[in-house]
Parts: sequence; structure tokens; C-alpha cells
Amino acid sequence: MNCLMLWAHPDEGSYSAALMQRARLTLEQAGHVVHVLDLYRLGFDPVLSPLEKQSYLARTQDNVDALAPHVEALRWAEALIVVYPTWMYGPPAILKGWLDRVMLPGVAFELGGARHRPIRGCLGNIRHFIGITTSGSPWWWLRVIGDPGRSLFMKGLRPLFNLRCRARWLQLHSMNYQTPAARERFLLRVERTLRALR
Repeated sequence: MNCLMLWAHPDEGSYSAALMQRARLTLEQAGHVVHVLDLYRLGFDPVLSPLEKQSYLARTQDNVDALAPHVEALRWAEALIVVYPTWMYGPPAILKGWLDRVMLPGVAFELGGARHRPIRGCLGNIRHFIGITTSGSPWWWLRVIGDPGRSLFMKGLRPLFNLRCRARWLQLHSMNYQTPAARERFLLRVERTLRALR
């Protein structure tokens, strides 16, 4: 299976890096083809520029051409895996900017065609989605505030993928208080989940 992994963390020695490496190794050992987009090391610019905004609907192909390697990777993928730390209740700006700039009309979605109709997904190639994240907040607090990061991916973006897309969310809460043993258990949970990918 073609697996596109988006990793968004500035520190290559972080626990997030360990999660990304374990995820990549597990997928490769299972025989999948893995392409990692390390957004920080790529120097990806998350800012949707005024020029891009002007051409967003009027000349969408200009934006597609400007980000061709990213668009091609998204269209190539059968599984999409995001690995990132939850900051201020959502993904880092570099990952959110990737979504803003790469998930373009005609690439990720089409307009619904009427005022009260939702957009229609264009990424039928994506049959699996896995979110892997950590957060400083405890689980109960995220539930109180509506868990915006999880909602973005599992509710907001999920309809853009294949109708039968299998989606999994793996999150280590209260990150600042987790023991080394708890962190290792979470790594094993990630490994088990990805090993079962078919």
C-alpha cells in the first residue's frame, strides 16, 4: 500500500520523532511503500499568500502547479498518516498550512454546488487515515472543549477520503506527566495499529 506520512515537529530528537520513526519502520516492515513529508526539514511555507488566495478558485491550476510534488504525493497515497504534537488544541501551523495550501479545489474537494450543500471529496484513493498525536491536556479537558484537533481530521477531513475509509485516532494525553514506560506503551500501540493495516 502507498502510505503518505506527514510529520510536523521542529525537534528531530523529540518523542514525536520517535513516533514517526516507529510508524515508518512498522509500515516498511509490513511491506508498504512509505513516503514521509518532513515539513520542517523541507522548509514548507505554511502561509497562504495573497496571490494564492486570488487564484484559489479562479486559477486553481496555478496553485496546483506551484505545489506539484505535494499534490502528487496526496493523489498517490492509499493511506494518509499524520504525526504531530497538539499545540494550542490543534496541529502546528506548518501542518495546518499544508492542509490550507495543498488540499485544493479539484485535488481534495469540489464545491457542493449550492449554498447549503457541503463540499464533495475528491480523494477516493485514500482508504486509510491514521492520526498520531500527543497533547499536554488531559483527555477529559479536550472532551469538554470539543477536541478540535481530532475533530478537524476525523470529522472535517474524513469526508474528503474514500467512502469506506477506515480512520483511527491515536493520542497520548497529559504528555508532560507520562512516564518512560507509558511512552513506550503508546509506541507499541502505534506499532500494533499500523501492523494491522491492510
